[in-house]
Amino acid sequence: MIEIVPETPALHADAIEDLFDRTFGPGHFAKTAERLREYSASLPAINRVAVDGGKVIGVCRVWPLVVGEARARALFFGPVAVDPAYRGQFLSLRITEAALDAGKAAGWPAAILIGAHRLFGKAGFVVAPKHSLIFPGPQDQGRVMVRDLAGDAAQLEGLVTAP
Repeated sequence: MIEIVPETPALHADAIEDLFDRTFGPGHFAKTAERLREYSASLPAINRVAVDGGKVIGVCRVWPLVVGEARARALFFGPVAVDPAYRGQFLSLRITEAALDAGKAAGWPAAILIGAHRLFGKAGFVVAPKHSLIFPGPQDQGRVMVRDLAGDAAQLEGLVTAP
C-alpha cells in the first residue's frame, strides 16, 4: 500500500538521492533550479515522500524562496521524482498536492514550480506571466508556474533567490 508521508531525513535522505540519480541522471545538477537549491535547505516538514512497504518510490522536495525587491516569500516545489515502476498512476501529482497542503497549512503564501503544465495544472498551478520570475540562469518560461497558497501568487515578480 502506498503512503504519502512527511520526509524524515534520517530515514529517507539516502533513498531520495538514489531516486533522483536514477530518475534524472547526473545532469540534474546542471539545471538552473539547482542554483536555488544549492544555497538553501529543503523543508522536511513540508516535503512529501511516497513509500510502498517502506521503500521510497516518490518524492516532492520543497524549498524556501524570496522573489523580487519586496523579498516576497514563496515555496519552490521540486524536484518531483517517481520510481519508473510506479509511473502512470499520477503519483507525482498526488505527492505534490500533499506537499502543497502542508505548505498552505504552514502559512506560506505562494508556490513556484518548474514543470509540465499539462500535469501540474491539475494541482492548480498556472503558467507565470512571461519574464515575471527571473531565475539565476536560463529557464524555459513556459514551464515556470505559480499557485496561490494563502496570498497572491500573481503578484510575484522579480529575481527568484534563496532566502
